Amino acid sequence: MQYTIRGVPAALDTALRQRARARGTSLNEAAVDALIEGAGLTGAPRKRRHLGDIAGSWKTDKAVESALAAQDEVDKGLWK
Repeated sequence: MQYTIRGVPAALDTALRQRARARGTSLNEAAVDALIEGAGLTGAPRKRRHLGDIAGSWKTDKAVESALAAQDEVDKGLWK
C-alpha cells in the first residue's frame, strides 16, 4: 500500500530521521514502524520483500550502459 503524507511537523520529521539513522533503516521504514506502533499493532507481522533472488543478477548491456551514461552528463546551462 502506498501513502503520501503532507504537513509533517518539523519535530516529527527530525525524530523519524534520527530513528532511521540510529536503526540503520530508511526513513520510509522508520515511518511505517512508527505508524505500526502508534496504531497499537506492534505484534503484527510486517510483510517484507527480500531481494536476494535478484541481487547480483545484473547483466552488462551496451544499450543500457549508454542510456545510463547519458544521465551522468551535466547540463551546464541548468547550473548557472
